[in-house]
Amino acid sequence: MSADATLRIAMWSGPRNISTAMMRAFENRPDTDVVDEPFYAAYLAATGLDHPMRDAVLASQPTDWREVVETLSGPAPGGAPVFYQKHMTHHMLPGMDTDWTSACRNLFLIRHPARVLASYVEKRETADLADIGVVRQLELFEREADRLGHAPPVIDSADVLRAPGPALRALCAAIDLPFREEMLSWPAGRRASDGVWAPAWYDQVERSTGFQARPEGAVPVLPPALARVAEAADPYYATLARWRLEVEPTSRT
Repeated sequence: MSADATLRIAMWSGPRNISTAMMRAFENRPDTDVVDEPFYAAYLAATGLDHPMRDAVLASQPTDWREVVETLSGPAPGGAPVFYQKHMTHHMLPGMDTDWTSACRNLFLIRHPARVLASYVEKRETADLADIGVVRQLELFEREADRLGHAPPVIDSADVLRAPGPALRALCAAIDLPFREEMLSWPAGRRASDGVWAPAWYDQVERSTGFQARPEGAVPVLPPALARVAEAADPYYATLARWRLEVEPTSRT
């Protein structure tokens, strides 16, 4: 299949936003290939940040963002008609060109900042506003909205967890992609497509076998330092949440 015939889906989220589970959902479609956080090594190389498995990440991917863009602008890795790209918004640093995203259907996956932070610090000791990507997420959303002349699709992780079937149907409808029942469940375990960092971050999703409808429960109470980060993030999340897709409350999975 030629690159021009490929449907590229760029899903933009911060960390701990059920982004890997969403990647699983799309990868389980028979018509879709996926790529996992392709700018991670370029981000670590440029920032010098110490992340879990840093050296392995740097060795596993191109550290030149231009090389990454060339790959993302081509056909899907296995030649599938749909190319799902899982992106972390904070990986897109100032100076990295984003013009390539105009060839993608750009989607935005959001989650309440307190929930993000509570999950994030289980994997890495500290977190600041830049680490969770919500500021950059809003910038990318506004850029895409300006380009389109309307808001691009936003999906809240709370809606996916509450009503997986309706949420994924709404998301697929928003980009004119037929929904597939295979998106709701998948085999447990690691994938060849997972980033090399999977052992540090993906333990829960590796044990999962799909989405099961459940409410998230009460918003976690954070220690003061993290609560301040959450408070700073809240306005960005709230702005994005105003545009989230409507998901009908239903018992249908």
